[in-house]
Amino acid sequence: MTKTLKIIEVKSEIGAGTRGASLGVDAIKIAALDFGSRFFKKHKSVEVPTENHLLLESTGSPFAKRISGILTMVERVSDEVSSTLAKGEFPIVLAGDHSTAAGTIAGIKAMYPKSKLGVVWIDAHADLHSPYTTPSGNMHGMPLAMALDEDNLEAKVNKLDQETINYWYQLKNVGKIAPKISYRDLVLISARDMERPEAALLKKHKVQIFTTAELRKRGVERTVIETLKYLDHCDLIYVSFDVDSLDPTASRGTGTPVAQGLTEREAGKLMSGLITNQKVCCFEIVEVNPTLDRENQMAEHAFEILIKATNAFRNE
Repeated sequence: MTKTLKIIEVKSEIGAGTRGASLGVDAIKIAALDFGSRFFKKHKSVEVPTENHLLLESTGSPFAKRISGILTMVERVSDEVSSTLAKGEFPIVLAGDHSTAAGTIAGIKAMYPKSKLGVVWIDAHADLHSPYTTPSGNMHGMPLAMALDEDNLEAKVNKLDQETINYWYQLKNVGKIAPKISYRDLVLISARDMERPEAALLKKHKVQIFTTAELRKRGVERTVIETLKYLDHCDLIYVSFDVDSLDPTASRGTGTPVAQGLTEREAGKLMSGLITNQKVCCFEIVEVNPTLDRENQMAEHAFEILIKATNAFRNE
């Protein structure tokens, strides 16, 4: 079955600590041109307005930087994803920083409120911090906590003002569903850089994690099979791919590179393997930052992974 793809461009970077992720979407388009591909001409796309003007203003709370703008972005992305699904189209989200993934999840849940949503999070990080536990205040480390309605008060180190508490509550409740996913419906792949509060949550909730080493030991195909089997009880599956899951030797074109990541080939096989599953309703690529790169390498990797994944649709 050929799916009608719709590209949702989210050039937002207010959740990141390093500047430049807002340029990632255009860098991927430039990679497509360099490869002589008509991918972006062939598929419909829409651009979600950003709040990047906030980068020139005060960050607000040190524990939830630019949280008012993050809330606006999460709501906008949620609306775009749900309306795309409502038209029977398959949303491919290309985004800057990972905080807006909370909006992607909210949008899927808005369209399918009664469905159990599984999440495959391919990322060097767990993104499970809350404003109460964050060491940086950068909100691209918090989207899964937003979706899980997780404060992690047991590990609280930051004292929040009332305005931040109110914004955080609103973020977790976008679409008036909280939590949107459960820990049992989550699989992390290639996660390898967690702070203690996040590691404690993963252990407490027995979250399924496939490290890079485990993926290699099993092989990509086996990892795909086991991931889908683990999420078999879910009605729908969403796949989020952060390019920092790739090893920095391939490219340093992302804000938070971590050693011992996936190769571009492994990531491509992983994405194309997952995406052929009928339950997958949306996938996303985030955190390409061409300002940190040489010769647009990361965007080229991201584009190749995107092509491998979308080609897999045609071979179902």
